[in-house]
Amino acid sequence: MQDEDAAYVKKVAIGIAALFAVRAGMAIATPLSYDEAYYWLLSKHLAAGYYDHPPMFAVLIRLGTLVGGHSELGVRLFTVPLGIAASWALWRTVTILFQDLQVAARATLYFNLSLIAAGAFVAMTTDAPFLAASAFLMFFLAKIVESGRGAWWLAVGASAGFGMVTKYTMLFMGFSIVLWLLLVPEMRRWLVTPWPWLGCVLAAALFAPVILWNAEHDWVSFILQFGRANLSGRFPRGFIFGHVAGQITLATPFIFALGAMGLSAFLVGRGGAKPGRVLIGTMFWPMTIYFLWQSLNKLVLFHWTAPVFIPLAVAAAVAHRMEWRGLWSRFSGLSRRLAVPVALVLTALLYLHALFLVLPLKRYDIIAQQISPGRSIAAEIDAVRARIGADVVITTGYRLAGWLAFYLPSRSQVVQINERIRMANEPEPKPELFLGPLLYVMEERDSKLQLVRALYGEVKEVGRLNRIKYGYVLDTFVLYSVARPKGDPLDRNPPPSNFSQSS
Repeated sequence: MQDEDAAYVKKVAIGIAALFAVRAGMAIATPLSYDEAYYWLLSKHLAAGYYDHPPMFAVLIRLGTLVGGHSELGVRLFTVPLGIAASWALWRTVTILFQDLQVAARATLYFNLSLIAAGAFVAMTTDAPFLAASAFLMFFLAKIVESGRGAWWLAVGASAGFGMVTKYTMLFMGFSIVLWLLLVPEMRRWLVTPWPWLGCVLAAALFAPVILWNAEHDWVSFILQFGRANLSGRFPRGFIFGHVAGQITLATPFIFALGAMGLSAFLVGRGGAKPGRVLIGTMFWPMTIYFLWQSLNKLVLFHWTAPVFIPLAVAAAVAHRMEWRGLWSRFSGLSRRLAVPVALVLTALLYLHALFLVLPLKRYDIIAQQISPGRSIAAEIDAVRARIGADVVITTGYRLAGWLAFYLPSRSQVVQINERIRMANEPEPKPELFLGPLLYVMEERDSKLQLVRALYGEVKEVGRLNRIKYGYVLDTFVLYSVARPKGDPLDRNPPPSNFSQSS
């Protein structure tokens, strides 16, 4: 290693370590998001599948809370370690494929400066393990290029299987691998050996319990997730513009610009040896194109494309090292200078806003809408529950069910009385729970009061609580005393096909 490379690698390693130290502090200091609290609630009843996702998120949360207890840190215990592991795998991948330590260090830095990494490696959702699985899958493919040993295909299969029990979109990686093998002549020989197919068998074996769970539950999870596919390709609304803007924001603008330049160079045969640049391209384009197409006429959440930010960071680091001419030289120079400082500013704003809601975004505040109110309002709700003598809190939304179950000081039982397929793995609530007074909590904007009135004979408002910041009401929670079930106290109807799902 040359002195210049060694100095740069050391500087980047220290910077990334500092980022992860900040993330660890954020994991301790910030309340759980609504999705995290819901996932924690699901993790109390481990199974091979859940309505929203495969089971890996629940396994990690359950292990984390066994060590870290009933706390934000317990729920998020594995986010920082997964981020460190993914960063190591990315660093090693680029070192192998491009034989340049500065490019490897810079790619890892750019990835960790993206807002997708800033969020994924703090909050325990499906993104942290999915990104780790994707990074290791690329690393094991790089080891195949480096060593020529077929046994690495088993590691590819294991990482693919880990990813598939985390998120179904790992299937895109399988398509990307096949495309890579077909496009790189020296890699095609693997198709006539048993090794890739043995890797497929291993991945399928790891995923088999999820298939069996779905078969036992009328394929609900597959129907939910694969039913999101847009097959029409119509363009009646402008979702695609918001989707593209979201991808640029998550990458941060100048890292995105460098990444686009690098990916363009790869397409015309510049930027490195063919196995490396084609692998990076095939890991980026299929998922990117698919979700662009989906966004033609439906909302695509920005983080659904999480794995593409890994190859994008690699392409950005390669572009940073390349020589450009004319206007591209000026543009690349500007992007090189601003990529890191702009990304740091955006990350700092993201974390400060998550902690203190420093930006007066009001109804456009996506962060405030995702982070639960934590303990303060939950304590007020618990006081109302005690005042009316309710032992059970009921809701009609998974967001509130998870938040209240985690944060109510009394740890009272919380039951979501509708969309019961979400709780398919937990024991059915006993009928006697619903005989006494109940406290129904709802978000004013998501009222399902008519459903509650259809199930119970007595529904009386007993309070309203607001979450206010900068004079703007972020949330209003309406509380009702509920009693006298008319029959079955639970709504057994399936969720409507267009209802709001978790991420």
